[in-house]
Order: sequence, then C-alpha cells, then structure tokens
Amino acid sequence: MQVKDCIALSVHTFTFLLGLPANILVFFVYIRKALKRGATPNVVYALNLCVANLALVVWMPVKALETVLQDWWLPAPLCPIYSFFLYSSLYGSCLFITAVTVGRYLSIAFPIIYKRYRRARISCFISAFLWTLVLLHLSFSLVAEGGAYFVSVKDDVSACYDHFNESQLAVLLPLRLEMSIVLFFLPLLVTSFCTLRCVTLVWRSNLPRMGKKRVLTVALSTLAVFVVCYAPYNTSHILGFVWKKNVEWRTYAMLTSSCNVFLEPAVMLMLSPVASRGFLGRMCGRQSHFSRSDGCRQRSNLNNGVGNVKTPPTPSERSQAGAEVTKESQE
Repeated sequence: MQVKDCIALSVHTFTFLLGLPANILVFFVYIRKALKRGATPNVVYALNLCVANLALVVWMPVKALETVLQDWWLPAPLCPIYSFFLYSSLYGSCLFITAVTVGRYLSIAFPIIYKRYRRARISCFISAFLWTLVLLHLSFSLVAEGGAYFVSVKDDVSACYDHFNESQLAVLLPLRLEMSIVLFFLPLLVTSFCTLRCVTLVWRSNLPRMGKKRVLTVALSTLAVFVVCYAPYNTSHILGFVWKKNVEWRTYAMLTSSCNVFLEPAVMLMLSPVASRGFLGRMCGRQSHFSRSDGCRQRSNLNNGVGNVKTPPTPSERSQAGAEVTKESQE
C-alpha cells in the first residue's frame, strides 16, 4: 500500500471514530432543544446536517476496507447505492450550511421582518426542497451507469466509481460541472456574502466584546469549514470538464470533504445550549454582579432622598438590543 493510501486510510478511520459520536451527540442535543424550547430553523437545519453526516460516516468502514484491499469486494449493485449516499451527504451538507448562514444573516440584518417568517414549518419545506434538489441531480448520474453498476475492472482489480468509459464520461463530466456550480459554487457565493455582512454588522453593533468574538468565531468557522472541506473536490469537477477526463486525484480530494463529518459538529455545538452555557453563565454572572451593584446604588440613592433621579444606563443595558439579535441568530 502506497503512502497516499495510508494517509487516506488514516483519514477514513479518524473520520469514523470522531464523526460517529460527534454527530450522534449533536443530534440528541438539538432533539432535546427542540423538545424543550420548540423547533427553530437552526434546529431543523442542524438535524438535517446530522442526517447528511451520518449517511456518510456509516459507509466509512466500507471506504477504509476498500482502501486496504485496493479492490471493491461488495456486490456490484451496492456500488451505486454507496456512491449515492456518499455524494448526497456531501452536497446536502453544502446546502444546509448555506441555509444556516442565510438564516443567521437575516436574523441580524432584518430581525423584525425575519421573526415573522421564522417558523420551523417553513424550514422543513426548505429542507425538503434542498434534499429534492440534491437527489434529483444524483439520479441523473444513473443514466450513465449503463448496467455495469459503475464497477470497473482494471489489471484484475475491480473499483467502484473510479474508472469510466467514454460513454459514461460523456454524461458524467457535464453533470459534475453543473453540480459543482449549482450545489457548491453558488452556495459558496451566498455563504461568503452572508458571512461578511454578519461580520460587518456585528462589528458595528453595541454587543459586548465577548459577544462579538463568539458570533464572529462561529460565522468565520462555518465559512472556513465550507471552503476547506468542499473546494478541492468541486475544483476537480471543473478541471475534469476542461481536460475532458476523470481527474486522477479526485478520489483524494474527497478526503477533505469527509472531514466535514467531524468539523461541522464542532461548529454546530457552538450554537447549541451545551456550548453556549459557559458563555451565558459567565455573562449572567457578570449581569448579576452589575445588578447587585445597581441595587446597592439605588438603595443608597433612596436613603439620600434622590430616589427619583434616573441613573445613566449601564453598558449591559445599552447592549441589550444587540444581545437580542445574537439570541435570535443562535436559536
């Protein structure tokens, strides 16, 4: 086994060991949040992200064993099913990350208008539309299958969805180009715009420094995961269409895409009650400290006969409106 295959095996193993418990944890965290506080758009999109990630992580042992054996050992009809789950997870994650980012931007830029339409039912319809878009694109790839189940034999070694004949490439190359544009590059533009606008609006807001830092960390982390995980694989689609062939390093570009399985839960936990409890606890502790100080000052004023004099607002009071915006973007 070559060095690059050893690296691929390590990534597959690492992805499975980290991704499975991480996504199960996030899934139950958001289910608990939905049962306790009601479903919100972020909860709906986070659960769909978990489903997409789990659809990929359950096939990681198959991917690891295929790397070790350098052969497709399962029945041929399982190859298109395996590929279907693999790529539906990849593009589904792209679209749901975009949906989360758009929702965060709208909650910060247009909090009053967005609150009117901030319904879990609408998010469920959007989720169904996004899944339909992904599955429809992947279904078209079955046209190129031609009864061989995408299992090819080269030098007495069988491979799943790796080597293609001319008729298959004639269908797959334009389809890959269209999928990369519609399901990645356009969502990337939307995600980048919404993230940069969120950064600008939060930076100019009256939020406390810690609040700004947390919102900016979540927004920029989401964009970084989006670019690092999905850009290499979709770039191979562009180059494959230009060069009129199946790019050899396309399989290894998929490694970065599989890393989203354990990177996305880390970003989602930043928005969950578990991750925010420490931050909110510290903020509440400070607010309670400020409240005690305000109470002592008010009692002192009453004793001195100046109970009707209004004290200037504290920094926490001035930033309360900004904090409400942050709360909207997190729920």
